[in-house]
Amino acid sequence: MEILFVSHKYPPSTGGMEKQSYELIHAISRHAIVHKLVYQKDEGSLLKFFWNLNSNIKNMLELHPGIQLIHFNDGLIASLALFHSGYEHIKRVVTIHGLDVVFPLVYFQKQILPRFNKYDHIIAVSRATAAAAIERGIAKEKVTVIKNGVDRHLASSEIIPLEQLLAYYPQLNVKKKYFVTLGRPVKRKGFSWLLKEVVPHMPDDFQLLMIGPFNKKAGFTEKLLRVFPPKIYHLITLFLGYPSDEREIRHLLKESHIRKKVQHLGKIPFSHLQSLLAHSLAFLMPNIRVSGDMEGFGLVCLEASLSGTLVVAAAIEGITDAVQDKKNGILLQSGDRETWINRLEEIMDFSAEYQKDAKLYQIFSKENYGWEIMGQEYFKTFKKLAYPKSSLKLVHSKEI
Repeated sequence: MEILFVSHKYPPSTGGMEKQSYELIHAISRHAIVHKLVYQKDEGSLLKFFWNLNSNIKNMLELHPGIQLIHFNDGLIASLALFHSGYEHIKRVVTIHGLDVVFPLVYFQKQILPRFNKYDHIIAVSRATAAAAIERGIAKEKVTVIKNGVDRHLASSEIIPLEQLLAYYPQLNVKKKYFVTLGRPVKRKGFSWLLKEVVPHMPDDFQLLMIGPFNKKAGFTEKLLRVFPPKIYHLITLFLGYPSDEREIRHLLKESHIRKKVQHLGKIPFSHLQSLLAHSLAFLMPNIRVSGDMEGFGLVCLEASLSGTLVVAAAIEGITDAVQDKKNGILLQSGDRETWINRLEEIMDFSAEYQKDAKLYQIFSKENYGWEIMGQEYFKTFKKLAYPKSSLKLVHSKEI
């Protein structure tokens, strides 16, 4: 079997979708002949990649006539491919991740998304993403849910002692128990909600470490975007993945009653991140609902769990496919201030018991999630599309 993978999210760029794209191609290469057309930012502009994509796909098919299936790794590139021509005879599959389904542009919702039914199959990274697609007119029979994987080796990574980490992060108060948040400061992550609604009510020995890209001062782009009307601003920031919560977080961190309990470390080395997670009381993912946006999966929850950290997350959208309550983490109602305050206080008071649970949750995550598992599920789906008759015979023989 020969497959062509098309993606504009790929290393050396970093992010959840880039990681998923790389790991999917790597996993499928163990089962099939793999070809790829991927954008790498050191090889030219993204606009040029999109502009030449139709001709490059046809050239690839001419060079490799054995290709039976093309996989588009997100809704954006699949939207552009709807306007392509010359390879309609090839099976085409799209993976959707969440925002590429709910993006609130009327033209996209009314004119583009329903045309995804022209594709042979749609793979959603979570049940929430699948439900959002079906609700918007994509045929239910064309949709399959395949959860993202995680690097299982995280469970055996070497942890840096806390005393050594202090040399890099002197702002860490070892006399205080600490929690961790991680990610880009976009509204749906709920970071400003956590700072406003939960942190002020936590006891004095509470400490929160925020980790991820963060600009301590407003830059030119932020000032420029603020000129646009709210609706246009919302669309632009969603499309660009712009840190829409950064401004509010910046203001909140200046308030004395919050500043004394919260430290923002910015981007840090991955080994430091893993070690800080391992020493923490819990990793927090307090997502909230934001119109036109959604958390497609919640890969960072799995990475934290594999690091041996207790995961406490909002029971919302695709997070519930990454975190199963009381199996590999704790799910709390999104936006429920009292529930979050009470549970975090309980974790502080009974930390030893919760750390025991975290170790059991780590085992569950390791056994039930992995890039290999994800790759096998994708390959099964690809085989059914490429060889429908042989797949049918195989099913019948098993039933007999």
